Amino acid sequence: MGTVFSIEIRDPGDWTKAIDDVVRWLHFVDATFSTYRADSAISRIDRGELRVADANPYVAEVLDLCARMQHVTGGYFTSVVGGRLDPSGLVKGWSIERASMLLREHGSTNHAVNGGGDMQLAGESSPGQPWTVGIADPHDRSRVLSTVSGRDMAVATSGVTERGAHIVEPFTGRAATDLGAVSVVGTSLTGVDAYATAATAMGSGALVWLESVHGIEGLVVGSDGTVARTAGWGRAPASGCHATHRG
Repeated sequence: MGTVFSIEIRDPGDWTKAIDDVVRWLHFVDATFSTYRADSAISRIDRGELRVADANPYVAEVLDLCARMQHVTGGYFTSVVGGRLDPSGLVKGWSIERASMLLREHGSTNHAVNGGGDMQLAGESSPGQPWTVGIADPHDRSRVLSTVSGRDMAVATSGVTERGAHIVEPFTGRAATDLGAVSVVGTSLTGVDAYATAATAMGSGALVWLESVHGIEGLVVGSDGTVARTAGWGRAPASGCHATHRG
């Protein structure tokens, strides 16, 4: 998926088998959804060589989630980029959240799965201590702009920090460059990763839109370095809360 993954398990015991299963899962996701691999299911579907119905059922699940996100974001999230099928804006968050679920199935209740700075955090970092995540300044990676703390939360950032100006404004086809980065916190990484991507594409309308979505909070960094936050930024997300549009 073009980035580095890390897994931290804070529960006592031997978690070798669990970590092996997570690594196997992430390799499967990469082989299935990578737009860089000519033999991936997504690449073959894009070329018309494979039907969605004939692919692994996870493909249909992801494309359905992408369609829902496109509707919720008013079209600012899309799985078609430059005329090509590309669900990358959702797949990474979805795969990390599922990796966390896999660790839970193995019995871990306190862990962090991090893919390129997008994190699904379960339980606590240590007994009685919530996880704390630093949000880097996209214009100065050595500087921490803000921190968020909580239990059972998800944090995602989209923008120029990891891969440069790679997000496209879907209505014009131009690179989204009005914002340096958007960070979103909630409980489901599948959702917050897609919301961060959509908000980056929205540009100046990002903050107002993020305020309209229940169950998440956001931090928006402009291309000029200005920083704006939703009203509840910094508060831990309510456990079990799922993002929906207010109103």
